[in-house]
Amino acid sequence: MAFHEFEVTAKDSKTPARNGILKLPHGSIQTPCYMPVGTQASVKALSPEDVLACGSEILLANTYHLMLRPGANLIEKAGGLHHFMHWDKPILTDSGGFQVFSLADLRKITEDGVKFQSHLDGSTCEMTPESATQLQHKIGADIIMAFDECIPFPSPEDYVEKSVDRTARWAERCWETHKKSGRDQIQALYGIVQGSNFPHLREKSAKQLLAFDFPGYAIGGVSVGEPKESIYQVVKNTAPYLPENKPRYLMGVGTPEDLWECVERGMDMFDCVMPTRIARNGTALTREGRIILKNAQFTEDFSTLDPGCACECCRNYTKAYLRHLFQTEEILVLRLLSMHNLQFMTDVTLMIRKAIRENRFLEAKKEFYDAYFHGQTPFKS
Repeated sequence: MAFHEFEVTAKDSKTPARNGILKLPHGSIQTPCYMPVGTQASVKALSPEDVLACGSEILLANTYHLMLRPGANLIEKAGGLHHFMHWDKPILTDSGGFQVFSLADLRKITEDGVKFQSHLDGSTCEMTPESATQLQHKIGADIIMAFDECIPFPSPEDYVEKSVDRTARWAERCWETHKKSGRDQIQALYGIVQGSNFPHLREKSAKQLLAFDFPGYAIGGVSVGEPKESIYQVVKNTAPYLPENKPRYLMGVGTPEDLWECVERGMDMFDCVMPTRIARNGTALTREGRIILKNAQFTEDFSTLDPGCACECCRNYTKAYLRHLFQTEEILVLRLLSMHNLQFMTDVTLMIRKAIRENRFLEAKKEFYDAYFHGQTPFKS
């Protein structure tokens, strides 16, 4: 098997939605897929076995955080991130561009790269396209990302265009570093399309990156403060410029409705911290919408979270018990709800893939929304 193969296996006749299979050194991924976020080589509150039990086929880790702790050299000595964290399925690493973006008051961007202060101790750090790529080589993920400039929303058009051109130049430097290393036959480097909410700049960015023939492409610079309608419009405008025969990854986006809306617009891969983050705050995702277990209405509710869910939490525990765990600050509830929400996201991708195979994507989407949003949606689809 080649180290990176992608095949579209089914298409919906009324939308750009498609199923695919992505073959990587550590296994195959069915798409569309949702990737749990293990920022620091751990999905919070869960073991790798827990994540696997939820049906996850790939997870995401972050280069910026792993660079600071424990350091890429240590991970390399451990045999790579798969060995270090005991996860033998595929891993994708984000280059750190988004995390550097979040340090707006502590960073300086130049043509060479970005200098910034560590959020841990204030020490001065630097990331360049070359170093971000080399760090990901040491970490050893199956899919690694080019170092890009992620800018805030809104931003002036003239700055966005300069950023798009800089991202293209940085992508070229990442590509050259990757090729020279010889690891292009082991790890797949994806390019990241930028351009904020300007359609012509998204088109320009996509076409610049196509020149490098990356094995996959991502849409970045979304979910940075703009409304959902804007995210969906960016995807609709940008996805047609990305190759049909390569995976398309929407970075940092992954609510249940995001999956439905953006698969409909041609995307294949998603990640988001939302499912596990809201779990730790007492919120569960169910087929009938979100449930806030801290609410008093669940004090004597002895039903399960979601009768249609087969996760450990739904098989064994009631809403009343889960609420009790929150009220008494028992950490078990963090694990149980995190598992449930990851299982829910896996189940959503299974619904989507089944709907595409049966060529009834729009009908299935409506059925899901009718139950999840009770007949209404909080955005303009």
